[in-house]
Amino acid sequence: MLKGFKEFVLRGNVVDLAVGVVMGAAFGTVVTSIVKDLLTPFIAAIVGKPDFSAIALEIRGSKLMFGNFVNAAISFLLIAASVYFFVVMPMNAIIKRARKEPPVDPTTKKCPECLSEIPLDARRCAHCTSQLTVPAKA
Repeated sequence: MLKGFKEFVLRGNVVDLAVGVVMGAAFGTVVTSIVKDLLTPFIAAIVGKPDFSAIALEIRGSKLMFGNFVNAAISFLLIAASVYFFVVMPMNAIIKRARKEPPVDPTTKKCPECLSEIPLDARRCAHCTSQLTVPAKA
């Protein structure tokens, strides 16, 4: 019974998932700090009010505290924008740079008479039948 549990825990997927969860939690703390300590005060400097939790609407004695919802929505948008601009965009650029494919050697050339595409080793154009000079191979 313990042998099966040991195999399950030491499987690559479980370990990778555990590392991902721990890294996600740590990264979440960093992103939350960026939003709370940098972006929210910046917005407060522009708008003049950093906290909307006191905003409420009273209907027949019931308080609708939609200010907390506004705070949560703004926090979500700021976190999403932070993740996109500080993580997703740089990672996409790094991946794109890493996957850059080398240029492919040409397999065709243009006929000097009719400008159609012909194989590099062709001695006569298939379209206009003009005689072509084939360069000597090295």
